[in-house]
Amino acid sequence: MTYVIAASCVDVKDRACLIECPVDCIYEGNRTLYINPDECVDCRACEPVCPVEAIFHEDDVPERWAGYAAVNAEYFRTSPGQDGQPVLRDGDHRLVAGLPPQSSGKKDIARFGIRKEEAADADLWFPFF
Repeated sequence: MTYVIAASCVDVKDRACLIECPVDCIYEGNRTLYINPDECVDCRACEPVCPVEAIFHEDDVPERWAGYAAVNAEYFRTSPGQDGQPVLRDGDHRLVAGLPPQSSGKKDIARFGIRKEEAADADLWFPFF
């Protein structure tokens, strides 16, 4: 079992899930993030931190985004896609690359990420008395 990043991440890429993932199985494309199904340990750490609710357990992906389970898996394949078109590993999956520009209604989404080491040291920066 694995988790899937769906369409609402496209052109948002908040990266909170990258910071939370204990096994570093989330990778960044040009327009969205992808979860490697071979590396995901089904820990659920990424799902609750996504501000646009783009992460779903593979059994719970909404019907309109059902194809994103295959998109995440195909992104990590080294062979061409089923239709003979190559899967873009250095950019995005061909389905994501072909989408029109997306936007999020959320205005408070962080457009940057910090390394896990920096997040762990936050107590040193802002000590509680």
